[in-house]
Amino acid sequence: MTMTNRPPQAEVETRTRILNAALKLFAKQGYDGTTTRDLAERAGVAEGTLFRHFANKKAILIEVATQGWIEILTDLLTELSEMGSYKAVAQVMRRRMLNLHQNADLLKVCFMEAQFHPDLREKIQLDVIEKMTDVAEAFFQTAMDQGIYRKMDPKLVARVFLGMFTIAGFSQDTIMSPSSSPNEMKAMAEGLADIFLNGVLAKE
Repeated sequence: MTMTNRPPQAEVETRTRILNAALKLFAKQGYDGTTTRDLAERAGVAEGTLFRHFANKKAILIEVATQGWIEILTDLLTELSEMGSYKAVAQVMRRRMLNLHQNADLLKVCFMEAQFHPDLREKIQLDVIEKMTDVAEAFFQTAMDQGIYRKMDPKLVARVFLGMFTIAGFSQDTIMSPSSSPNEMKAMAEGLADIFLNGVLAKE
């Protein structure tokens, strides 16, 4: 008989409820404006249950944001790997941006809260960004080997691409604006893709 260390399903479900409640409350009220009592009430658990699953409120924020960044960048890199053409970056970015626009809570916590918590930024950088950069690097190296992209440092290209995607594309004034329309998202995605693929110098 094989023994596993997996937690009971009820414990997994409770932890998920806590994280979902935290995502909603941190997005609406901010981390500092949310108490552990708020989190417990929203999750439908006793306050003591929070601390059975997480050491403190900061640990909840770190897990919510880390999982969020993994979801954001995994979706992006998965779609990149499946696209039919290496030149179809604009379509990929547009779909990803529209998807995130519909999941603004996730973006608010992942992007905005990380600015105010250095320990969270460091964990995201080490546990998520660096790993995703390695995946993107391999993708761009393949494109260079096939002669589709010109030869250059693939890690640098990966960092530039992910930086454009996560910073320029998901700023306060674009994705998070309630007035942002699908056409504006399309224009933003196509503009970013054009800069990435063609640069900014005028053609001679």
